[in-house]
Amino acid sequence: MSPIEFRRELHRHPELSFAEHCTAEFIESALAGEGIACRRIAQTGVLAVLEGRGDTKRAVVLRADIDALPITESTGLEYASENEGVMHACGHDMHAAVLFGALQKLNAERNFEGTIFGLFQPGEECTPGGASMVLAERPFDGYDVVAVIGNHTDSTLEVGQIGVCEGPFMASNDELRFYVRGRGGHGAMRDKIDDTVAAAANIVTRVNCLNDSDLVLSIGKVVADGATNIIPDTVYMEGTMRTFDQQLRESIWAEVEAVAADVDRHFGTTTEVVVGHGYPSVINDGVLTDLVRGIAAEKFEVVELARRYTAEDFGFYTTCYPSVFYRLGVGAAAGRSHTSTFAPDERAIAVGIELMTELAVKVK
Repeated sequence: MSPIEFRRELHRHPELSFAEHCTAEFIESALAGEGIACRRIAQTGVLAVLEGRGDTKRAVVLRADIDALPITESTGLEYASENEGVMHACGHDMHAAVLFGALQKLNAERNFEGTIFGLFQPGEECTPGGASMVLAERPFDGYDVVAVIGNHTDSTLEVGQIGVCEGPFMASNDELRFYVRGRGGHGAMRDKIDDTVAAAANIVTRVNCLNDSDLVLSIGKVVADGATNIIPDTVYMEGTMRTFDQQLRESIWAEVEAVAADVDRHFGTTTEVVVGHGYPSVINDGVLTDLVRGIAAEKFEVVELARRYTAEDFGFYTTCYPSVFYRLGVGAAAGRSHTSTFAPDERAIAVGIELMTELAVKVK
């Protein structure tokens, strides 16, 4: 099976996060056809293993995510999604095809030191993140993991361009939920109510004031189920918080709690703040980033990227092992990811395979 055939089969049959049952079965079958040993991990993920020369406790982990999004496809492709309302609109089918092709090549040549793991990871698109579930199983205990390597499609880059960013690359992401509670009632009887709506508005205003060049805080959902003359007992809000620094991240959790408490003292409300801890920041190892630059520059074009406030559960790996996450150009004609018309240029698969294979062999 060619990597493109592999990709198209995944694209026809996308599955949502932590529901990748048929996807995992297909990957297992494809690997078995190549004589590559594998097993399940994190329930709907697949972990492949290749052993090379020398010390087999030395390990490189090649990672691809495999889940899709709840989007109805409208690309018109002959291999478009056959699962209504589900689509590989973020390129995870491309990631998996690159990994499959790299494993094919590495398995055929066996020209590498130590052990190479091929991780087809589930559930990147939603918390708790499949990466956290993979690591909870401690699959690499007893190994000296010298690198975890991953990539992501990018339609701002053309085919043959590789995007890199050393150090902090992608932000952590936490979900904020606020339950502002008080005595609701008639809007004209101010002395008999606690104005939960005004309290919530104050929280939004003050939280937004925390934004700076190293921090993003946005409240995107406010539910105040009252009326023109009714103040509700509860106002519910949701937002996102993103940063690149773990110490700042933890201090802002406390700061948000302090803002809510101060507003409560003024308005007589009681606010419950729930922080849904998401993914840590993706921090690219300097030595590995230089390796990507060097190998990519030999055959492709390297593009230096700025850090970005989008998040990736690959960040979990960067907290445990030397890791690098780079961007794989799929052409502007692909359109925007996370939309119903996203259609990456499949020529990028060969580029991704060549780079990932070289990295797996040459990492020190």
